[in-house]
Amino acid sequence: MGFAESFKALSDEKRREILIMLRKGRMSAGEIAEQFDMTGATISYHLSILKKANLIYETKEKNYIYYDLNLSVFEEVMMWFAQFSDKTESNKEE
Repeated sequence: MGFAESFKALSDEKRREILIMLRKGRMSAGEIAEQFDMTGATISYHLSILKKANLIYETKEKNYIYYDLNLSVFEEVMMWFAQFSDKTESNKEE
């Protein structure tokens, strides 16, 4: 995973809103689109950026595509951020 892609994906407010919505569970593109005043193409673009960053993944079932959070990537990003916390083990030893 590249942090550059993750941070680019997270830099947009609408993409962050999509991620917050997906915290509650998987959703179809249509269900996501219902929450925004955007074209389907714009929603698809945002989902594509999130997929490229591996922050979400898709599952195809019959005629629908469902999106879920990829929590392992969030954990990786959080571990990276944690190294800057003054509460990390390495700082306690100093």
